[in-house]
Amino acid sequence: MAGVTDVIFRQLCKELGADVMVTEFVSAEGIIQADDRTRKYTEFTDEQRPVGVQLFGADGERMGEAARKIIDWKRPDFIDINFGCPVNKVVARNGGSSLLKDCPVLAAVASGVAKAVGEQVPVTAKMRIGWDESTVNAVEVAKILEDSGMQAIAVHGRTRAQGYGGQADWDVIDAVARAVSIPVIGNGDITCGADLLRRKTETAVSGVMIGRAAMQNPWVFREAKHFLETGEILSPVDVEERWELVLRHCRLAVESRRNGDERQTLTAMRSRLMAYCKGFPGAKELRQKLCQVISLTQVEDLAAFSLGQVELAEL
Repeated sequence: MAGVTDVIFRQLCKELGADVMVTEFVSAEGIIQADDRTRKYTEFTDEQRPVGVQLFGADGERMGEAARKIIDWKRPDFIDINFGCPVNKVVARNGGSSLLKDCPVLAAVASGVAKAVGEQVPVTAKMRIGWDESTVNAVEVAKILEDSGMQAIAVHGRTRAQGYGGQADWDVIDAVARAVSIPVIGNGDITCGADLLRRKTETAVSGVMIGRAAMQNPWVFREAKHFLETGEILSPVDVEERWELVLRHCRLAVESRRNGDERQTLTAMRSRLMAYCKGFPGAKELRQKLCQVISLTQVEDLAAFSLGQVELAEL
């Protein structure tokens, strides 16, 4: 979720019902070097609590030092270690899911952070079920993480080799939850309240994490909670409410830029905007236009045109 779960998107998700959130992952080395660009990824507001800051790296001592710095700066509710990212540039630096192949280093990283943090805040971990289909070692890794001081584990039900393809293996997630005594949070293919209820009912997980589904549908948290409470499926969010959130996200993003560079902000948001408009009337043409926007006015004009088309269709 790098490039997605920034402070503004988390604000929107919190308002829509997300309970616990994690920042974009940050490089431990960047934190130690006090790199401003890295440090901004740790930002959050008190309204977003409970929130964790997620670190990646392969040196337990340096990771521990970075965790202490983050706690001194902001005091998050927990520190999370990323053992799940499948992206090549992270794996190439011996970070993320690459450590699933090297359990001694994984244990050293986890224990290094846990010892450095002590009892200041809990330390948790996010992992995948294995490197590839022939090395699914999630249960073994989870036990190592528990022994290394992790106080909860989130498990994404795919291997690194799968990326985001295929289906998440919730049987493995369930096996992990039954193998350790700490809370296990399941992740993978949760798109609605019915998915969430099924996984909570059929597995031993203590909680469920929603990731990519929120990119185009942050209302999923509201819908899922309503389903859990009532068994009812909410009506789909109409196009007008969707556009209201898109425009608000854009305005907040521009306002939050320290240099106020509207063009740079909207250029960086293009992929987010295209994700939001999935399912909109005329979505294909709309995506082609959104991938070229450089100003708030352009987004506002596209919203007005899109809503006008919807009104015409309803006549």
